[in-house]
Amino acid sequence: MKTLLNIIWLVCGGFVLALGYFMAGIVCCLLIVTIPWGIASFRIASYTLWPFGRMVVDKPGSAGVFTLLGNVIWLLVAGIWIAIGHVVTAFAMAITIIGIPLAIANLKLIPVSLMPLGKQIVPSNRPFVSTYH
Repeated sequence: MKTLLNIIWLVCGGFVLALGYFMAGIVCCLLIVTIPWGIASFRIASYTLWPFGRMVVDKPGSAGVFTLLGNVIWLLVAGIWIAIGHVVTAFAMAITIIGIPLAIANLKLIPVSLMPLGKQIVPSNRPFVSTYH
């Protein structure tokens, strides 16, 4: 079922959303100082392409001042625009009954689109085991 939902997701808006994250990642990596945001953007782009069966969790030990400051900068530069894209595509997906789970998944992507630093993507079908100490 996850594979079917992921394929429908990809066709109905996931590819466009992932492209937005990918483009933001390229821009961030071109500017040397913003490489951490670029890496986070690429990570979220891969999650946006195939979201069902995976989930976003807080990375252990990442709640610091620099993570907060980085997230605020991301929020102002790109996060708001990508979150608006999620809201618009969620409304479009929610028009049909089949699209309702896709719209819910789209809305679940908004928090990570606003604050991507300090997050990691893990499979949702097995317990989370941190590799960070």
